[in-house]
Amino acid sequence: MKVYNLGEGNSLFNQYMAEIRDKKVQVDPLRFRRNLERIGEIMAYEISKKLEFSNEAVQTPLGIANVNTLDTHPVLATILRAGLPLHNGFLNYFDRSENAFISAYRKHVSKDEFVIEFEYISSPALDNKNVILCDPMLATGASMEVGYKALLEKGNPKHVHLAAVIASREGVEYVQKTLKAENITLWVGGIDEEMTEESYIVPGLGDAGDLAYGVKIDSKS
Repeated sequence: MKVYNLGEGNSLFNQYMAEIRDKKVQVDPLRFRRNLERIGEIMAYEISKKLEFSNEAVQTPLGIANVNTLDTHPVLATILRAGLPLHNGFLNYFDRSENAFISAYRKHVSKDEFVIEFEYISSPALDNKNVILCDPMLATGASMEVGYKALLEKGNPKHVHLAAVIASREGVEYVQKTLKAENITLWVGGIDEEMTEESYIVPGLGDAGDLAYGVKIDSKS
């Protein structure tokens, strides 16, 4: 599995990465959501370079311009609820895309142990389509695995691009080991080396869903 770490280079992308991590900036949910959206927009631009293009003759007021345009827009998929702002950033750029939404959550089996429970997916048919599955945090990798396998119930994609804003080293290694299909690419904004016992990435940014939409009550049952 090829892994692209967009935070390794120097670009404006890193300004948005810094702001979503900064606890002084995080107190503004609107800013936090917008920064996730901006990161999604930049990721969409970078991923678009790997898609298929064809030449199109465009009639202008003064003549014909030949422009390479996307053959088809990818299907955009995300895991509720934290993925919504990031997904919207992708949708701002791939504005003709079909969309898929996956409902999954952490089900705690003990104080420090949990499993990812899949509940529901709303998706178009995916046979022979490019798909982008985004989730802000790639911690253990379990949510991304569940999301990917849920998508396969809707068809066999041509290529799947997995996109996460911040990943743990362990999470990256897990998806590389578990999702072995040759038609998968992983895109991240940064890779952190540590996780807490509760599987939160360190230094990470905290709980992306809570920061974007407010603190939730977790079900421990």
